[in-house]
Amino acid sequence: MIDANLSPVVVSGLKAKGFDVSHVSEHGLLTASDQEISDYAIETESAIVSADSDFATMLALSKGKAPSLVLLRSVDQLTPTEQVELLANNLGQAAEEIETGAVVSVRPGHLRVRLLPLG
Repeated sequence: MIDANLSPVVVSGLKAKGFDVSHVSEHGLLTASDQEISDYAIETESAIVSADSDFATMLALSKGKAPSLVLLRSVDQLTPTEQVELLANNLGQAAEEIETGAVVSVRPGHLRVRLLPLG
């Protein structure tokens, strides 16, 4: 599930590449709090893709095992199309960890995977 701080272009681009993604707006969560988005992701067994590090902080503080988070870094330096390419080129490498519970940090030239719970 793509967070509100990323463009719907990211959703359409990833869908075109075969990824099963949606935007928070498709679930009535466009103006929802991070906690509400996290709760929904847990309920639906979804991962969150966001540029907002608050989700990682929430996971660390709660020692949560879900939801998985893909944290897109340096987002202000990338167009939505470049964000799609960055995600598409890296998500496969961390698919198993995302499935079981992880925070995956992605930026150009960098991929870091931390298993949940954090800390």
